[in-house]
Amino acid sequence: MSSATEIQALAEAPGYHARRTLPLRVEAMRQLRRRRTLLMGGVLAALPFILIIAFAVGGTPGGEGGGGGGSRINLMDVATESAANFAATCLFVSAGFLLVVPVALFCGDTVASEASWSSLRYLLAAPVPRSRLLWSKLVVALGFSLAAMVLLPLVALGAGAVAYGWGPLKLPTGGALSTSDTVPRLALVVAFVFVSQLVTAGLAFWLSTKTDAPLGAVGGAVGLTIVGNVLDAVTALGTWREFLPAHWQFAWADALQPDLEWGGMVKGAAVSVTYALILFALAFRGFSRKDIVS
Repeated sequence: MSSATEIQALAEAPGYHARRTLPLRVEAMRQLRRRRTLLMGGVLAALPFILIIAFAVGGTPGGEGGGGGGSRINLMDVATESAANFAATCLFVSAGFLLVVPVALFCGDTVASEASWSSLRYLLAAPVPRSRLLWSKLVVALGFSLAAMVLLPLVALGAGAVAYGWGPLKLPTGGALSTSDTVPRLALVVAFVFVSQLVTAGLAFWLSTKTDAPLGAVGGAVGLTIVGNVLDAVTALGTWREFLPAHWQFAWADALQPDLEWGGMVKGAAVSVTYALILFALAFRGFSRKDIVS
């Protein structure tokens, strides 16, 4: 009897409901207890303290001891002005690559790891419908990815408040955001960074349904993301770069201006969500037809 026939038979059995299989809380607890989850959380939580030590040893960013890079203006120049500035700086230095890693890890490892442990077929024989299994794993993976992006600025705000005090977010171009506007703007930055990383999530999740090697899915997603960043640096591509998600990855800087600008973030979110939906659809379609042997 095939898996589909078994599920069809159990669907008529009293007490069986496909939506009750593999609950989100069960999958979340399974992923939370994994060593790579704890390690990734530790790395992100440690980054703000590493930067505080670096600033204390190397001097004020942008100053004589800070190696500010001459007249170049960026968030590093005002990193130690307040806790808000420090949190924004932590996002600035990590958004380009470091935050890509937990997204690729959580989304790329989720299905492929079950296959590598030879437990995927047992989950489906439980029986858990394939769409339900993918849906549960995707929601939990995206939830952990978002948690990783929230953890970094939260720790940075706390550590920065102790090290540099609380105050308005001073802008490198002059002026400042009021204290009441600081947290909502930082929340908007985190939201955009999360949306911009949906492409990496889609790549990792799709690759996870194609391979039994978790490192292959994670590494492939990170590698393709790096390729996108390299292509965006090729100015000869002109306006074609606007179709690359990497082109908009720092559009969140518009949220840290006196007058909030939405144009770049809206375009970047649209590009990212479009690619992500296509990749998620490919993952569900391919997995529904895949012959599970592991």
